[in-house]
Amino acid sequence: MSEQSVVPIDQILPPKLPLVALMGRPIFPGIFTPIMIGNPVDVKVIDEAVARDGLIGLVMLANESENPTILDLYKVGTVAKIVKKINLPDGGVNIFISTLKRFRIKKALNPVNPMVGAVEYLDDEEDDTSEVKALTRALISEMKQISENNPLFSEEMRLNMINIDHPGKIADFIASILNIDKAEQQKILEVLNVRKRMEQVLVFIKKEQELLRIQKRIQKEINEKIEKSQRDYFLKEELKAIKTELGMTTDAKSSEYQRFKDKLDAFKFEGEVKEVVEQELEKFNLMDPNSGEFIITRNYLDTIASLPWSEPAPEHFDLKVAQNILENDHYGLKDVKSRIVEYLAVRKLKKDSKGSIVCLVGPPGVGKTSVGKSVAHALGKQFFRFSVGGMRDEAEIKGHRRTYIGAMPGKILQGLKIVKTKDPVFMIDEIDKMGVSFQGDPASALLEVLDPEQNNNFRDHYLDLPFDISYIFFIVTANTLDTIPSPLLDRMEIIQLPGYIDTEKLEIAKRYLVPKSLTKNGLKKNQVKYTRESLMYIANGYAREAGVRNFEKNLDKIHRKLAKQLVEAEEEAQAQDKAENAGGAQPISLVTTEGTEKRAEEKPAGEKGIAEKFTIDKKLIEKHLGKPLFPEGQVKKADRPGMSVGLAWTSMGGDTLVIEATSVPGKEGLTLTGKMGDIMKESGTIAMTLARKLGTERYGIEAVWFEKNHIHLHIPEGATPKDGPSAGITMATALLSMLRNRTIVDKLVMTGELSLTGQVLPIGGLKEKTIAARRNKARHVIIPKQNLRDLDDIPDMVKKGMEFHPVERFEEVLALALPD
Repeated sequence: MSEQSVVPIDQILPPKLPLVALMGRPIFPGIFTPIMIGNPVDVKVIDEAVARDGLIGLVMLANESENPTILDLYKVGTVAKIVKKINLPDGGVNIFISTLKRFRIKKALNPVNPMVGAVEYLDDEEDDTSEVKALTRALISEMKQISENNPLFSEEMRLNMINIDHPGKIADFIASILNIDKAEQQKILEVLNVRKRMEQVLVFIKKEQELLRIQKRIQKEINEKIEKSQRDYFLKEELKAIKTELGMTTDAKSSEYQRFKDKLDAFKFEGEVKEVVEQELEKFNLMDPNSGEFIITRNYLDTIASLPWSEPAPEHFDLKVAQNILENDHYGLKDVKSRIVEYLAVRKLKKDSKGSIVCLVGPPGVGKTSVGKSVAHALGKQFFRFSVGGMRDEAEIKGHRRTYIGAMPGKILQGLKIVKTKDPVFMIDEIDKMGVSFQGDPASALLEVLDPEQNNNFRDHYLDLPFDISYIFFIVTANTLDTIPSPLLDRMEIIQLPGYIDTEKLEIAKRYLVPKSLTKNGLKKNQVKYTRESLMYIANGYAREAGVRNFEKNLDKIHRKLAKQLVEAEEEAQAQDKAENAGGAQPISLVTTEGTEKRAEEKPAGEKGIAEKFTIDKKLIEKHLGKPLFPEGQVKKADRPGMSVGLAWTSMGGDTLVIEATSVPGKEGLTLTGKMGDIMKESGTIAMTLARKLGTERYGIEAVWFEKNHIHLHIPEGATPKDGPSAGITMATALLSMLRNRTIVDKLVMTGELSLTGQVLPIGGLKEKTIAARRNKARHVIIPKQNLRDLDDIPDMVKKGMEFHPVERFEEVLALALPD
């Protein structure tokens, strides 16, 4: 039996090796490490190697490629022995290898996968000198220093480094664990001279040490900052606790932060609102009070904390009580009050506390705002009013973005902050007078506010959070619907408030205006007495408009003059009292003023003052208010040929218009004056054509007359703009009155549009026009037949004393106005 000896594996290495390309870093000899193989071709190479001798060549890619060839590899690699192979579920393998020796590829036996190359094995070039020993000690010493300061170096790495006795292997091991570029590692792998290899590795160690020093310095600075911040925080908390214990107030910022936090936590926000609030609170807590951002964040948090986020309580109101409140607060307006009560009944029946949108339309001074206040009173809700008349900036409605200095929320959220409830009554006044500018269109911004389908997630630009405003009861007011965009009108329930007639004004003055004005001017109820005739005189002579605002102003004017008279009389009495001898009661004699009754009473000496009573009559009214603007008996009438009286609707209510027509010899034509609008000019042209046709066919006027005469149609009060489709029959009647040289029937007024064939077309605003006709003391009113249904909406007291004549054709108008 022959004697056998053990031969090291690196001495019986094969001349050719299957090659595996490395994508990451090169692997040095003398290393035991795992490698994961995922490429199916490489997995096959591993399987064949395990079945044969377990040896493979590991070479790093020089040129990365999806399908590398042997030309894409570096020339120098490491031969490794596969110690263990573990198959992975995805088809790959995990192998544990022990690297043995360097090799150089001499020849490509199979240049593509699976790559095989003829190799030569490379031995270290050793210099057994004291310089190598010194380098070895330096490497070990420097690496110990690095490993102690770097937690990534495990204890096992330190032990391996100490146990390696060969200088070349020490250099290889250190190069494999240093954090250096893979190309630099490949260069070290290709260096065969041990001394040169160790020198290169020592250079990289020095670089690593310098990086560690910089890292250590940076970490130290960060730690010092963190420690200082934590120390300050703990000291502040401790100081806060001490102050709280002693009953001392903390700093303003801390107390504000705690106030905001307590208030916002009580709302129990969820989702987006909670996330934003927490972020803003944290930012506020960390912010320097002297920074400009601090005030912005504080105001923002204050806005959020001031808004009523909680759900409103269910509505509880008595319909009978609500009805009584409306009756007590307003005289007349039967239709309006009836519709509002019906609206409230529906809310109660549905048990729906969601808001509603009501639009009150009517002339100035008819009580639109006061009706809104009464609705809030009837529902037991808070009331907030703001006007949008002349508004041109949509930010007034939806707020300013917080990027601007001085930004604030819009009027909706401002109102909610004031009323502090989620379901108030909001009154938006003058919605028909909004404008449009480069800053936006506020009417379009109101579309979201007044849309029940959208306003449950209303986003104000300033708040930038969803807020439910669907519980608000919106009441908007307007003088006319013509200037309100139709999409906005669609979202509202329209309730018309017509003007008042003189008898209604009388009752309103007795019940509301006189007591209110007396109180406002410091007078007592028993000091001033109005007769029915005197109040009617003011209504007809000084305040003939549809509302009662001018009526109230005239009452205020009278009462101010009476107050002045009282003060002057009292001062005169006091001066006389001082001049007389003390003791005993002395009578006071005063000069009486015409129209007033003054009673002097004996007062004990020393008691100042005078008791006076005023009875207001026509003479006193004219003394204080001047001559009437509308003298008694002065009505607009057609008292000569070429004149007719029509009815018009304006934003101030109904009105009467006199149409005048005349002719002069000259060139054929028609002139229209009186500041007419385009629609009214068209009506005038149609009226002229129809009058000319009827004049020639029915009344025997020769056609040549029209060729030799120029006709002029005029509406007095030329400074006032006039427009609308309801003056056609009035113009045509005036023209035919002029052509026939006949005056129309006395106390007759008319309204209606005219077609080219003589058809009388329907008009709008009949109720207001009827009130104007009553003020003008008309007895006969011509209306389009299609407007008969509107007569039912007019109270009997307004229609009393007037006869209405519904017509379909202009010939019927002529039969009534200019009978044969």
